Amino acid sequence: MKKLPVLFVGFVILVVVFLSSIYIVDERQKALVIQFGQIKAVKEEPGVAFKIPLIQNVEYYDDRILSLETAETEVTPSDDRRLVVDAFARYRIIDVVKFKRAVSTGGLRKAEVDLNGIIIDRIRAVLGADGVTSNTILSAERAVLMQQVTDQARTRAAQLGVDILDVRLKQTNLPEQNLDATFARMRAEREREAADERARGEEAAQRVRAQADRTVVELESDASRKAEITRGEADAERNRIFADAFGEDPEFFEFYRSLNAYRAGLTGDTTTMVISPDSEFFDYLKSSDGR
Repeated sequence: MKKLPVLFVGFVILVVVFLSSIYIVDERQKALVIQFGQIKAVKEEPGVAFKIPLIQNVEYYDDRILSLETAETEVTPSDDRRLVVDAFARYRIIDVVKFKRAVSTGGLRKAEVDLNGIIIDRIRAVLGADGVTSNTILSAERAVLMQQVTDQARTRAAQLGVDILDVRLKQTNLPEQNLDATFARMRAEREREAADERARGEEAAQRVRAQADRTVVELESDASRKAEITRGEADAERNRIFADAFGEDPEFFEFYRSLNAYRAGLTGDTTTMVISPDSEFFDYLKSSDGR
């Protein structure tokens, strides 16, 4: 009977030792087996594994894509218009051994401090490069610039055992002390551009008006020339017809012209004519036979 407590205690100790020798790696994790500060094993696949109890311990690292928000930093593009930017990054631990050695005992916190410095340094370098203006940063070309930041930061972050997947700007603002001056300069630039546009528009309008005036003169001149030609041809045709009619019957022609003269001269009820009674104008009125 005295052996039962001893056996029970021994069994409990065996269970405890057995359980302490087991560790489980989740599918979202990677693990390192550490013995006296030295890395003895790397466990990257999920499942159950064993370690030496009381001598070895296990450190777990997140295998998911992690987020990092950088501190605000001031950049100076090539047009000297300073901007305050902050960014966020997506990264992942790809080499837990290198990560462990790089951050030592600081863990993930130290790694994020180092990543923050790397990303800010690359943002300043890329956004402050020659040819990069504030307008470029605020335009759709920013995606190209941020890809450059991502590529350069990824190269430097590889020494930490980390892969930077993406870096994006969250906000792009002007420094408070520069707002008024910047707005004034932007307003002056827009007013200058507007004045240039108005000047170009006025110049184009003058060209259009001058062309229209010249076209009008040319059209009127051409129309007048054609009208004179037509009028001259009509007069010539009329004279030809009169000449032909006069040649065919001169007496009838004289009679016809007299009738037209009577129609034009003797109009209304109170027509007064001062003329000699024996004038040729009344020849066809005084002759009984029509002569």
